[in-house]
Amino acid sequence: MMKSAIAAGSLVAAAVLATGPAAAEATLKICASTKEAPYSAADAAGFENKIAVKLAEAMGRTPEFVWTDKFGVYLVRDFLDPKACDVVFGVDAGDERLLTSSSIYRTGYVFVSRADENFDGHNWQDLAKPDYGRFAVRFYSPAEVMLKYTGKWEDNAAYLYGLINFKSSRNSYNQVEASRLVSEVVAGEADLAIAFAPDVARYVKSSTVPVRMTMIEDDITRSDGQVIPLKYDQAIGVRKDDTALMAEIEAALGKIRGDIDQILADEGIPLLPPSS
Repeated sequence: MMKSAIAAGSLVAAAVLATGPAAAEATLKICASTKEAPYSAADAAGFENKIAVKLAEAMGRTPEFVWTDKFGVYLVRDFLDPKACDVVFGVDAGDERLLTSSSIYRTGYVFVSRADENFDGHNWQDLAKPDYGRFAVRFYSPAEVMLKYTGKWEDNAAYLYGLINFKSSRNSYNQVEASRLVSEVVAGEADLAIAFAPDVARYVKSSTVPVRMTMIEDDITRSDGQVIPLKYDQAIGVRKDDTALMAEIEAALGKIRGDIDQILADEGIPLLPPSS
């Protein structure tokens, strides 16, 4: 893929050089992070990168990746909203910041365990069992809430911050690499990992030590009655007023459903029925 650079205060590269209105119409400018494997990576090997290419082709456009070395949480604010790019992948359906597409796929949070441990938990409350003491999770996620609600957070906090080398999150966003969640379980450093299935499916599938994912079946109900869902529809997002582009996206999605399903199957992501 040809790549051109744009300035956005960070490492930014585009897959095709657009020169003028006609060229711009012939491309699909995709907001993409180099730090979000397995979703998105600098070599465009992320599974969302692959879906984006198929979508652009079905729209009759050339995929143009607008790359940043910032984490994906910054894509909407720093790139989509300022119109550096036009589409974001992997957002929750109905995200209030965006106009979102119909669901690309639905999946949920999983336990990751070594196959030889014969873990049989299916509910988040199973973490409270005394047999399990150390858990690998990502920060700012429902998995972190699970640890707090089962009384496991305090004993795991130092271990988890060690996974990001004790970097402070006061003035920067830091996150545990998705691959690390699985490698910690494989090495026996964590009894279980708790993760959104797409975060870890690739690494579970490729592990030389047998590892398995178990879908968590229930949601979390907080003490104030608010429900924290553990199953999500994933969608494509554009700016709220970009209705014409969304209409193109929806029309193209129907053409590539088979391609999307194959990409997800290759990734090993366990899927759920829509709105289940």
